[in-house]
Amino acid sequence: MKTTLFIFAAILLASCGVKVPYTNEIRDEFGLDNEKAVKKVQFYTSATVIFERSKSSGNQGTSESGVLVTNSSKEQDRIIIPINTKCIFDSYGEDGELIIRFETGVNKTLTFMMRPNVQNSKFYLVADWTNPKGGKINYGNEEYTTTASSGNTYLNVVLKKLQKTKRKDRIVKGMKV
Repeated sequence: MKTTLFIFAAILLASCGVKVPYTNEIRDEFGLDNEKAVKKVQFYTSATVIFERSKSSGNQGTSESGVLVTNSSKEQDRIIIPINTKCIFDSYGEDGELIIRFETGVNKTLTFMMRPNVQNSKFYLVADWTNPKGGKINYGNEEYTTTASSGNTYLNVVLKKLQKTKRKDRIVKGMKV
């Protein structure tokens, strides 16, 4: 019984793939040099991406009883893309960036690009990182601020190695005089 369970576990683990960063080396190795080929690849996020936008409004005045009143309201909209979220290739950008789609809708895409001057770099999330509090990013025709930690998010793919061996044995009985 233990042997059967061990064999089943070994087969299950052997059939699983490993998530690796998507790089130009992976692209070249698997011939993913055109949009049709890349659209067949399942991508995953390497970390959680959080971006948000907020609106504040308020006013000040006095009540009928002469009390000073400050009224304020804040509306927040957060989008969270958890680690290992599945995503698909949408198109290429002007400089070879990968435009990745996480859901249906107009411009609900994020851009990933290799970092300059790094050979075999991963494809990292692109945003306007001039603000130290986080990057500015457009998603669904709205501008959001993303957390600084989201800048370390890159694209992963599953790499599975399959090996098939076909063997034919023949036992030679020898010859008799």
